[in-house]
Amino acid sequence: MRWIYPLLANRPLLIVLLIINIAGTVYGYYWYGWQLKETSAIFLPFVPDSPTASLFFVFVLIAFLLKRNWPLLEALAIVTLFKYGIWAVVMNILVYFVQDELDPVGFMLIFSHFAMAVEGVLFAPFYRFKWWHLIITAIWTLHNDVIDYVFFMMPRYHMLDQYMPQIGYFTFWLSNFSLGLAYFVALRPSRFKLEIK
Repeated sequence: MRWIYPLLANRPLLIVLLIINIAGTVYGYYWYGWQLKETSAIFLPFVPDSPTASLFFVFVLIAFLLKRNWPLLEALAIVTLFKYGIWAVVMNILVYFVQDELDPVGFMLIFSHFAMAVEGVLFAPFYRFKWWHLIITAIWTLHNDVIDYVFFMMPRYHMLDQYMPQIGYFTFWLSNFSLGLAYFVALRPSRFKLEIK
């Protein structure tokens, strides 16, 4: 697997990924536009989950291109990219089973969100976050779950409304798994570290 890391450290690839993630972030906020219009200002930072995750990664990529590390954004990026990437894949697959069909946008969301989850983890050897960055990320992530499933600010999939308690339970454990994954692939002492060239 280590053969891929010199490729990931390549500046042209980082620039391409930056452009893709900026475009995806802009589209993501546009996708949430109608829900954001109905959302109280106090909840706005916690509604557009996936585009905010990719926005964190946009800043991580910018830092890499500047030959720098912004550790808190790295911790936020890996946890939220994986969490919301996998969450969206599972939700769209569930939509398929509930409706017995999935439109092209649904398939696009599965592909793009799976790519989000993968890219966050792939860059783990380049991250430099510490325990306290992961603790802050845990507070953000679990607080977001409370906002979503206690105050009902989760992304709207009306066809899945009957499953909200189960989805909330799944999301809570997905958050914890994502935090554990971030520790395992980027924080534990035995992990090897790489530099962007």
